[in-house]
Amino acid sequence: MGATDLPNSDHVAVSEAPIDAAKLVALVADPSAGAVVLFLGTVRDHSPGRTAVTALEYETYGEVVEGRIRGILVEARTRHSVVCIAAVHRLGSLGVGEISVGVAVSAGHRPDAFAAARFVIDELKATAPIWKKEHWQGGAEWVGGG
Repeated sequence: MGATDLPNSDHVAVSEAPIDAAKLVALVADPSAGAVVLFLGTVRDHSPGRTAVTALEYETYGEVVEGRIRGILVEARTRHSVVCIAAVHRLGSLGVGEISVGVAVSAGHRPDAFAAARFVIDELKATAPIWKKEHWQGGAEWVGGG
């Protein structure tokens, strides 16, 4: 496998489609896995210095970001013993409470599942080229990372 080649069992998606938590869990389900960890990032009604966030808007270059996320999953596999990984991110305008990002990991045991899920979401937020615009009553502003 190359630097961003994943096993067929892994899944990466970046789209405007709503994220279905149950589908994420189903994507990583495997009879050999004794643990499944699911992380969901949701749009909250505030951010540092702002108390009335009404929506977030996400933009990216689809092919570029999907390749970067694939690379993160490959790295997670080198660091942790996992069975399957799924990582998805929304694009477009999302209201408060909507799921913006989801990561699901299955592994033989919970320590690897937790560690791999944490690695994937932390690296995705730190390195994936996803831009976020906060909206509030009377204005909007592009802010750091997804």
